[in-house]
Amino acid sequence: MTHKDLANDHEGSSPSHKSVLCEALTEWIRLPTDGRIVDGTVGHGGHSRLFGSMLGPEGMILGLDVDPKSIERAQFNLSRLACKVILVRENFARLPEAMKKNGLDQADLIFADLGFCSAQLEDVSKGLSFGSDMPLDMRLDDRLKTTAADLVNRLDVDALADLIYRYGEDRASRRIARFIAQARQGQKITSTAQLAEIVRKALYRPGKRILQRIDPATRTFQALRIAVNSELENLEILLANAPDLLKQGGYLAIISFHSLEDRLVKANFRKNKSDGIYEILTKKPLEAGGEEKAANPRSRSAKLRIAKRL
Repeated sequence: MTHKDLANDHEGSSPSHKSVLCEALTEWIRLPTDGRIVDGTVGHGGHSRLFGSMLGPEGMILGLDVDPKSIERAQFNLSRLACKVILVRENFARLPEAMKKNGLDQADLIFADLGFCSAQLEDVSKGLSFGSDMPLDMRLDDRLKTTAADLVNRLDVDALADLIYRYGEDRASRRIARFIAQARQGQKITSTAQLAEIVRKALYRPGKRILQRIDPATRTFQALRIAVNSELENLEILLANAPDLLKQGGYLAIISFHSLEDRLVKANFRKNKSDGIYEILTKKPLEAGGEEKAANPRSRSAKLRIAKRL
């Protein structure tokens, strides 16, 4: 099997999910057979299978995820690896605590794939998609208290507009927020289809034909998901903690899927380079080639940055 096959073989019952940028990771990362790997977003275990194939029985993978369904699937998918595998339900923002609890001081690799997986998108209970009607939830970790429905029904117009602009980078955020506020006066907004239709109406211009690559509701949904799950704040914590958690010569590899994430990673790598902490291995982010993009549409927006601890 190739490294790519190893990453995507036996991805559980969700054949639509494929781990991205596997070939790029194997080209840039070299691990000792007794390596210590931390996968901060283990998902179904695709990338961990890839890294685990480089390890022997003395190696170890510590995998984190906030979704218990993903951990259960990863447990099965990683069961044939020779190395030790420990999976815990935890956010990577609490990586120092998770590593200490499991007897791991420093790692040869800390990895995070910041995208959610296809099975989560299809999971009705998570409410991430407007492709079908789902409860407006968006929590990747169901232990969180605030849902997307809470935000759209409780925030005032200004706060809601700021959220959509900051996390969705939608220039029409004020208009969208006004339409949401008007709609919720009649009835509470509780479903993804309901919210998506409100956003589409807000952006509709009679008599003006607009060619769009994405659904008009996409940016609003992205903004709410990021806010509900504190995604950027958690990423900042991971990036701040990483230098102390990496061995000398260890790698930090981050795959991001939108510009907000990538800008944070880029800025952190540059600062740590100027402080003599990192060597940046990827001067520009690595992206999928044409063949991978054709086979896996999810890879089209993926950007991989890798730094090495000095």
